[in-house]
Amino acid sequence: MRILVAEDDRRLAMSLRRGLDEQGFGTDIVHDGDAAVDAALATPFDVLILDVMMPKRDGLEVCRNLRARHVRTPILLLTARDAIPDRVQGLDAGADDYLVKPFAFDELLARLRALGRRHLDNRAAMLEVNGIRLDTAARKVFVNGGPVDLRTKELAVLEYFMHNPGRLLTRTQVEEHVWSYGFAGESNIVESYIARLRRKLIAAGAQEPFTTVRGSGYRFEV
Repeated sequence: MRILVAEDDRRLAMSLRRGLDEQGFGTDIVHDGDAAVDAALATPFDVLILDVMMPKRDGLEVCRNLRARHVRTPILLLTARDAIPDRVQGLDAGADDYLVKPFAFDELLARLRALGRRHLDNRAAMLEVNGIRLDTAARKVFVNGGPVDLRTKELAVLEYFMHNPGRLLTRTQVEEHVWSYGFAGESNIVESYIARLRRKLIAAGAQEPFTTVRGSGYRFEV
């Protein structure tokens, strides 16, 4: 999942980025409202995390601006204000969820996973296709009931394909969904991860999970 964090507290922003990166999210950071609007318009993020109190434009104004431009990406507001009128104001501005500082990181992760599934046909935390089962909350994968050891980004790539079974996904779509702007990997990064997933899943007893569409991308077969 690709996340934008708009937070002017740089220490908190970097702490969030480290934690989200460790969970396999592609995370981009901005520090003011103008940059948040520009980034959200330029990139198909899965969820936007907006601090309410930001310079240039606050989080509420960013929400209103993006909704007026028909950006439908789920928005989670972060704020130190916990009064009910403040929460109502944020939700009325177009936010989907509201989290009061200080918060438990595990709760943030749960809310992000729920928001990220909101636009999907299958909103379950447990995904299963052709004997491959992915527990998105526990970050564990099983093939025919047996565990498969996958690294963080391998899990992220697999989850993206399992949320889009049978759909052709281009290399660019996979890169934009899984990795952040600051990632400087090899040009064949997607091919490398697909090859690793194929090898590990087939070794665990799965059928060939991916079809390569030459010159276009990959399809996770159902």
